[in-house]
Amino acid sequence: MVLSETASPGVNSIPKPPLHQQLLNSVPVAVAIYVIVVGLIVYGSFTGAQNMGYNWQWYRVPQYLYSFTDDGFQWGEIMVGLAATIELCILSFALATFLGLIVALLRLSGLVVGTAVAVGFLELIRNIPLLVLLYLFYYVLGPIFKFDRYFASILTLAVFHSALISEIFRAGINAVSIGQWEAAKSIGMSTGQAYRYIILPQSIRFMLPPMTGEMVHLIKSSAIVSVIAVAELTTIGRNIIADTYMSFEIWFTVAIVYMVVTLILSVGVSFLEKRYAVDQ
Repeated sequence: MVLSETASPGVNSIPKPPLHQQLLNSVPVAVAIYVIVVGLIVYGSFTGAQNMGYNWQWYRVPQYLYSFTDDGFQWGEIMVGLAATIELCILSFALATFLGLIVALLRLSGLVVGTAVAVGFLELIRNIPLLVLLYLFYYVLGPIFKFDRYFASILTLAVFHSALISEIFRAGINAVSIGQWEAAKSIGMSTGQAYRYIILPQSIRFMLPPMTGEMVHLIKSSAIVSVIAVAELTTIGRNIIADTYMSFEIWFTVAIVYMVVTLILSVGVSFLEKRYAVDQ
């Protein structure tokens, strides 16, 4: 007797979540919740400032975003600080990705020494606070190796986030079917060729969502370099406040700028996920 290869309808189908869960996961509800939370924060801050007798000066904020002079359009100090933050984050993320890939490959190599080095690195970095790591790179290693505060900031962010990125790489590589390894070996590929042509390209779709979260995390944690006076967005904001005493306006503006950047990044990566999605 020959068994039919056609599965019964609904046998392998994934059940839909309950209606209330679908509603909560919908985009309009998510946007509404987000707007409500932000609105409550703004309302609470506004009410607190009013009770303090704070003098709002929002009309002065645009000059720190852009201005028109005799020389034409000019970016304001906040936008210059944003450009510096983006540059810092891109360089840090690129280096963190490179270091994270190396650590992940060492941990997956099967070599005792490689695994020990990778695990030791992960445990060391994950158990040191980011601020302490920044002080170590700038105040301890900086004078020894003669690098400035900007380079110390890049190294700090890269090393700290490389430990997290290495785990993303490891999870993405392990998510690729073992059959892909067997197929690569069967056609004579070396381990390096299998990684380059088969495993890593397929693992990208598994790594995109957590990589996005890690990039957002890096952008937000980059504000910590303001403690060593690196001229990025948060430092510029503090300098403006020191000159104008517009604490509420400037910090709200800086927060909105960070939020817009991370939202654009999240939307862009969501598009890439849908564009390169592969049916399982």
